[in-house]
Amino acid sequence: MNLLKSKTAVAAVAATAFSVAVAGGATASVTHRHAARSASISLSQLTNNFSAMKQLKSIAAKGTGKIAAILPDTTTSTRWAAFDAPMLKQAMLAAGIPSSDIIVQNAQGSDSRFYTDAQTDITNGAKVLLTTPADSGTGARVEAYAKKHGVKVIDYDRLTLGGSRPYYVSFDNPTVGKLIGQGFVQCVKAWHVSKPQVIVMHGDVTDNNATLFYEGYNSVLAPKFKSGAYTNVLGNGKYTAGTWDAPTALTEFQTAFTAHSTANAMVNPNDNTASGIINYLIQKGIKPNTFPATGQDASLPGLQATLAGYQCGTVYKPIYLEAQAAVAIATYLRAGMTPPKSLVNGTTADLQEHNKPVPSALLTPVWVTAKNMKSTVVKDKFVPTSQICHGTFDGKVNMASACKKAGI
Repeated sequence: MNLLKSKTAVAAVAATAFSVAVAGGATASVTHRHAARSASISLSQLTNNFSAMKQLKSIAAKGTGKIAAILPDTTTSTRWAAFDAPMLKQAMLAAGIPSSDIIVQNAQGSDSRFYTDAQTDITNGAKVLLTTPADSGTGARVEAYAKKHGVKVIDYDRLTLGGSRPYYVSFDNPTVGKLIGQGFVQCVKAWHVSKPQVIVMHGDVTDNNATLFYEGYNSVLAPKFKSGAYTNVLGNGKYTAGTWDAPTALTEFQTAFTAHSTANAMVNPNDNTASGIINYLIQKGIKPNTFPATGQDASLPGLQATLAGYQCGTVYKPIYLEAQAAVAIATYLRAGMTPPKSLVNGTTADLQEHNKPVPSALLTPVWVTAKNMKSTVVKDKFVPTSQICHGTFDGKVNMASACKKAGI
């Protein structure tokens, strides 16, 4: 498979003044320009209380039409329903977008529904779409339709290759992958796995993010495989077929594990797909802190598996930052304005468009282990402590005791 590569050029973060076009081609008054300047907002101002979004109320008041967010499914990750949907709505309300102009939907894994939702939203007055399609083909189709109808699209979390969107908002995905790889290496050492025999997993190959995650962790692991310090049991440069579907991921792992009985470690880019595999390994008699495994999304199962010693860690992506950044850019676009450079801190290459640089808001992910869970996920109230520390993990590890040990 030809791997798609993303280049991220980080630009300087600075506030930018705007001149807004008005009827007849005249520019806005000094007062109008000052209002735009005073409403400028930066990525660094975004917090988990959404208070910075209030600065956008004057911009929201100048805009008309709906902002519609279309999320992909409720099965590949718990984040879409549990975090993105409510946080996108919260960010829009905080920015001053009227509730009647807010649409947040989930396509439930259906490409046809995703496209139909976009058409319906545009018919019903959407001026800006935030889209996270399951694959780039669906995304590009939606973006072509939106462009034809004068509607702006923001690629939310996943870049639509070959698309026509003016902006992309996500976490720095190659860095997400590097954190997975680095966390895995640290875990192998901490758990005293002397000869790692690794099964390398991959996300859905139709998702550009999965490719970028793989690029990241492969950049860390490839030298280990080349030197012989680690062994890729599938063969150097090889990985499982790739999926975000948990049952399919389990089948892929079982096939690899059965064929390579010496395997004693797994690199996986997703908590959801790792969870079923970890349960399978526990049934096989694997003990805590013996079989390194990784994940992403800081989901409840991933956090509990980390505290219980069955997962090395998970990549925490503060979705409240991503939701606010996307909504902030959408609020400017809804008002017919150009978002400030303080919201657009880099570019991402669309390789299907001859490396066309897509202006991007790229946010910083964090590798979370038992040691820093309290100062990251718990501090941000991303997942309630009452949930993390409740019950037992797979009937074997008391979570209250595990939390206490981690200082939570």
